[in-house]
Amino acid sequence: MSDPGGVAGDQLRAFVERIERLEEEKKVISDDIKDVYAEAKGTGFDVKILRKVISLRKKQPHEREEEDAILDLYMHALGMNGPANDA
Repeated sequence: MSDPGGVAGDQLRAFVERIERLEEEKKVISDDIKDVYAEAKGTGFDVKILRKVISLRKKQPHEREEEDAILDLYMHALGMNGPANDA
């Protein structure tokens, strides 16, 4: 059913309600993730490093290698030791 402005009000309302439900689910999941990080921190894990590990696991090996190479290049350009030179 179309409103005078050409907008299907029922369809629009359905989209808005679906988005609102998903946003609420996203908030619940986000809160759960925060709880897991807090639990990990409580057992002695470094949350900053844990977040980095999670981020790295999402990437393909070639993506990580490329980022490491660029990081090493930039650190050398700044006169800093790169990850490959720490050994």
